[in-house]
Amino acid sequence: MSTTSVLYKYSCHTKAQLQSHSCLETLDTAAPNNFKTHKNPLPHDTSFKMSHPAAETSSFMVDFLRQSGGVAIIDGGLATELERHGADLNDPLWSAKCLLTSPHLVRAVHLDYLEAGADIIITASYQATIQGFEAKGFSRGDSEALLRKSVEIACEARDIYYGRCREGSPDGSDDGRVLKHRPILVAASVGSYGAYLADGSEYSGNYGDAITLETLKDFHRRRVQILAESGADLIAFETVPNKVEAQAYAELLEEEGIKIPAWFSFNSKDGINVVSGDSLLECASIAESCKNAVAVGINCTPPRFIHGLILSIKKVTTKPIVIYPNSGESYDGDRKEWVQNTGISDQDFVSYVNKWCEIGAALVGGCCRTTPHTIRSIYKTLPNRSAALSSQ
Repeated sequence: MSTTSVLYKYSCHTKAQLQSHSCLETLDTAAPNNFKTHKNPLPHDTSFKMSHPAAETSSFMVDFLRQSGGVAIIDGGLATELERHGADLNDPLWSAKCLLTSPHLVRAVHLDYLEAGADIIITASYQATIQGFEAKGFSRGDSEALLRKSVEIACEARDIYYGRCREGSPDGSDDGRVLKHRPILVAASVGSYGAYLADGSEYSGNYGDAITLETLKDFHRRRVQILAESGADLIAFETVPNKVEAQAYAELLEEEGIKIPAWFSFNSKDGINVVSGDSLLECASIAESCKNAVAVGINCTPPRFIHGLILSIKKVTTKPIVIYPNSGESYDGDRKEWVQNTGISDQDFVSYVNKWCEIGAALVGGCCRTTPHTIRSIYKTLPNRSAALSSQ
C-alpha cells in the first residue's frame, strides 16, 4: 500500500473516532463512588489522592495493594490479543494503530483481562507517540487527542466491567468470568524511544551517541503531560532499556510537576543487567529516588530470569516490586514474528508466580504473548490473596 493510501485509510477514521468525551465525563453514573466491600474503600477516581503529592504518592500503591489482598494482578499481552481478534498490527504504530482503526477491539481486550481477574489494565499507548502520529499525517492536536483516547477506552472498559459486576452472579463469577467488584487502576503506558523507532532498539537500548538525556526528555515531555492529565490513575514507564531513559523519565516527572504516580519497569536479556548492559541496580536506584515512583520492576523478560532479578532489585528499593514477564518466546526481529515453540506454557508460567510473590513481587502479570488465560490462571493460583479479599 502506498504512503498516500495509508494516510487516507487512517484519515477516514479520524473525525468519527476522535469525537469521544474525556474519561471522567463518560463514567457510568450508576457505578458506586466507593468499593464498599472493603474496610478501607478506594474511591473509583483515585486521582484525588494526588492532591498532596509528597504525602500521598508514597502511600498510593501500598493502600491499593492492601485492598487488593496483598498482591495486585496486572493484565497480559495487548498486541497478542488484538491480533487474535483480527487486528493487523504490521505498522510502526503497532498496537496503537487500533486507536485509529478499531478502538472497539482495544476495549474488548481490556474487558477480557478484567474478566480474567486483572486489577490493573494498561492502555494501548505503548507505541503511541505524538511524533509517530504526526508521521502518519495527523495534526499535533489530533495526535494528542489519540493519546487521551487510549486512556478513555480503558476507563470505558472499567465502567462496563463494573456494570457487568452488578448484573453478575452473587459469588463473583459467571461462566468462568471473574465478576468481582474491586479496586481497578488504569495505567497509562509510556514505551521507550526505541519503541517509537520501531526498529527493535527498545530491546538493545542502543540509541547512538546523538540521543542524549535532553533529547529523550524533549521527546517524551508532551506525551507524559497529556497522559498524566488524561484521567489515568498512574503512568507505566515500560520496557525501559537503559539508564539514561530512566533518568529522563524521573527528571520529567519532577520538572513538569506531574501529580499522578508512576512505575518504572525495565527489561533484561541476561538476568543481570538491563538490555543495554547498564546496571539494573543503578537503573532501579533511579526509580527508588523518584518521589513519583510507586513501584519498580521488570517486564517483557523471560520468566526464567525473574527470580534473580527480583532479588537484585530488592537490594536497592523499598518500593513494591512489579513483575510482568513475557511468555519466554523468542522474537525474530528480521522476520518480525515470534518463533514457535520457544516459550513456556501457561501452566509453567503460573508455577513461578507464588515463588515470585514469596520473595517480594507485589504486582504480577504478563507481557508479550501472555493472554487472558494466563491472567486467569494467575488469579486462581494466589490462594492467600483470594482469602484476604473474601474476608474484607
